Amino acid sequence: MSKLDDLKSHLRKGNIYKRDELQKWSNSIDRHLSELTGNGILKKVGPGLYHFPKKNAFGFEPPADSSLIKKFLDNDNFLITSFNSFNGLGVGTTQLYNQQIVYNHLRSGDIKLGSKLFTFKKKSAFPKKTNEEFLLVDLINNLDYLAEDQPRILDKVLKKAMKLNKHSLDHAIEKYGTPRTRKLLATA
Repeated sequence: MSKLDDLKSHLRKGNIYKRDELQKWSNSIDRHLSELTGNGILKKVGPGLYHFPKKNAFGFEPPADSSLIKKFLDNDNFLITSFNSFNGLGVGTTQLYNQQIVYNHLRSGDIKLGSKLFTFKKKSAFPKKTNEEFLLVDLINNLDYLAEDQPRILDKVLKKAMKLNKHSLDHAIEKYGTPRTRKLLATA
């Protein structure tokens, strides 16, 4: 069995692999990866990341965003969100954004994984999943980046804040709010 065949025998459909973890089955990893991507067995989906796609009735399945990010960061301590989440708060945001934000402890910057561009933001704290209080705090944290009438949105956010659970909101403000957000929400 050739080294390339040995490497192929360790691949499982649907899995994402880092170059480093494939290296143990190859004596010439860059040449083998070039061959495997060249003949479509593997697909490069990010810096040092390769996907062995599954085929279904519609073609090849792309990897799940969470799987890509988990492999890229080498951990599952992150939160994928989007400014689109603010639209469900009922504070007047209506824009649709083609951007996903990944809060994490390791990376910052725009990184293309698969066919999507993710904005990685290094944060000291973020919840495992979003809730109304976190989203309200996050909206104010990111207010300057929104393509909305910011003073009108801020006014509605402050009114909405008064209707939320005070204990949960205080926790979200303290844990996730920037100093500016804390100051703005102190009135609520």
